[in-house]
Amino acid sequence: MRKLGLVGGMGPESTVPYYHDIVYGVQKRAETKMFPPLIIESVNVFDILKFCGEKQYDKLTDYLMAAINNLVNGGAEFAALTANTPHIVFDRLSEQSPVPLISIVEATCNEAEHRKLKKIGLLGTIFTMKEDFFKKPFVQNGIQIITPLEEEMDYINHKISSELEIGVVKPDTLLDFQKIILRMKQENEIEAIVLGCTELPLLLNDKVSPVPCLDTMQIHVETLVKEILK
Repeated sequence: MRKLGLVGGMGPESTVPYYHDIVYGVQKRAETKMFPPLIIESVNVFDILKFCGEKQYDKLTDYLMAAINNLVNGGAEFAALTANTPHIVFDRLSEQSPVPLISIVEATCNEAEHRKLKKIGLLGTIFTMKEDFFKKPFVQNGIQIITPLEEEMDYINHKISSELEIGVVKPDTLLDFQKIILRMKQENEIEAIVLGCTELPLLLNDKVSPVPCLDTMQIHVETLVKEILK
């Protein structure tokens, strides 16, 4: 059983279910009363967003590498980032990391391929929606990524940072997100929507979304559970 290191705190609302679902996921798959070795290094999501907003990618890489090295020093045999946005420097981190890193973007792309999806919508922070790092593997595999309109992206980003990051879930926000997804379904013919921020499942799931959801956190968790048991 391999020891996993998680870079958490991006934000706490997603780090908690990562921990819970991984340890119980391993127990369920192993079919025995046990919990896996696991270590978490918590960073400050607002520092992450500041570095991204200022395009200080060297500083972001150094900041996250310090966290990864702390995990390795704690015995982690592989590691993962518990958020989509910091994957903007994932390739840099992979080059520098002394242990393998498991990408949430690649895991989600693999799931989209498994479901045979060809056109999907993407919600997330403004960086995830606008930059190419998330879209690249999908496009390479023949999957079209549709993002919301400019004013919709600004609204989504604001709601993530001002509400979901601190665990605030409002019915009015859900209604507005549903309207955005429905518009994308009607106008862009999306087959599913990517919850490209690990706090979005606080608000959205298959039961309330106009189209099926690709929950990046749960997809990532399932991938990490398999890696632990390799």
